[in-house]
Amino acid sequence: MTHHSKKKHESEGEWEPKIIGFLCNWCSYAGADLCGVSRFQYPTNIRLVRVMCSTRISPHLVLDVFEAGADGILIGGCHFNDCHYMTGNFHTEKRVGLMKRLLKEAGVDEKRLRLEWVSASEGEKFSKVVTEFTEEIQKLGPCKARTDDMVKAKISAADDASETFRLKALVGKEYNLLSKGNAYGEEVDPEKLGGIIDAASRDEFERALILELARIRPMSVKQLGMVMDVPTDKILRHIVLLRQNSKIAMEHPEGFTPVYKTIAIGGEQ
Repeated sequence: MTHHSKKKHESEGEWEPKIIGFLCNWCSYAGADLCGVSRFQYPTNIRLVRVMCSTRISPHLVLDVFEAGADGILIGGCHFNDCHYMTGNFHTEKRVGLMKRLLKEAGVDEKRLRLEWVSASEGEKFSKVVTEFTEEIQKLGPCKARTDDMVKAKISAADDASETFRLKALVGKEYNLLSKGNAYGEEVDPEKLGGIIDAASRDEFERALILELARIRPMSVKQLGMVMDVPTDKILRHIVLLRQNSKIAMEHPEGFTPVYKTIAIGGEQ
């Protein structure tokens, strides 16, 4: 592909955004190819990864890439009803919704993740999307996961939360529930279902963050509540559930206030 670089020299000490683009093979990647053949210009800050379908991009992968230091991620897929796999992009839309929920919980601006539908014939659109997205990320500045340990811990917790059975099941069934109804053939209220997923995302993120923080050092309920800005009664409810699942253990240091430490894989603390 032919690119036009707006990039400035790193040797000059100027920051340049690192952007990853995941593009579906059948439409968006073909659109990127057409963009190059047609000599449409766009910044070279983006690194493109071809996947067979946009729905192959999991929340875990996106959060893992942000944790690794990406400043922005672009996901490109086919327009609705043009998907090579029929409904893949409909599921992609729901997955991206979960990704944005978890990024928000982690304190990362949702604008750092962008979903676009680009067909194989839309080379010029691809150029415009990449240019606009790069400019937006430049305005947002570097993702704090590189320099802020707390933000990195939160993104790691969001990553772990995305892999829980509860969230995978909810988001995996979201499109079918909204388009086909529940097991009894009843229509599902989109707002009600969205509220359920919002609450589940928040709960799973908070539990994952408790484990992330308690893995670093043992902490009391009060300390966890202060660091996470979550009411202590809610922290305690999370800990009760985590203890029932043998994920966290109570320790008794000097004094009367117990602290909690994450149980490592294999049962070693």
